[in-house]
Amino acid sequence: MKKHLVTLFLLISLSSFAQNGAYSINPEDYNNTSVEMADVMRSNGKIYVVVAVVMTVFLGLIIYTISVDRKISRLEKEVFSEKG
Repeated sequence: MKKHLVTLFLLISLSSFAQNGAYSINPEDYNNTSVEMADVMRSNGKIYVVVAVVMTVFLGLIIYTISVDRKISRLEKEVFSEKG
C-alpha cells in the first residue's frame, strides 16, 4: 500500500509545473536589497497585523502541543500504574 501511495505522489509531482518561465532574472535583481511588499506593508502599518497573526498561530501551536503532551503523560501514568 505504501509503495502505491509513494508512486502516486511521485506521478502527481511530475505532472505539476512550478513556473512557466514568464519572469526573467536580470543582473539588477541580484543587487536588490529591498522588499517592496514589506516596505508597503510597513508604511501602511499592516506589517504589525501580519506579525500579530503569525505570533497568535505560533502561540496556539505551542499551547496545543503542551496540552497534548500533558494528556499523553497522564495516560502513560495510568497505563503503567495498571500494569505495575
